[in-house]
Amino acid sequence: MKPIYEFEYLQLGLKIAYYRKLRGLTQEQLAEKIEKSPAFIGHIEAPNISKAISLDTLFDISNALDIPVYKFLMFDEKGL
Repeated sequence: MKPIYEFEYLQLGLKIAYYRKLRGLTQEQLAEKIEKSPAFIGHIEAPNISKAISLDTLFDISNALDIPVYKFLMFDEKGL
């Protein structure tokens, strides 16, 4: 991950956490749906950890949460 995209990755993680909670899923449940570890989801969602994720994983999360992938990538200056 390039440092210049740190803010975007932060927003991405916050959006994943927001939509996961909106769907009433725990990190463990989402991890199971996309065949990743709960720690992986925790790292993606953590605001103090920048972790790059693949497009395949982003598409898996999008499908698991039934959220169009573009909603994760709509960034603004304020965050969500």
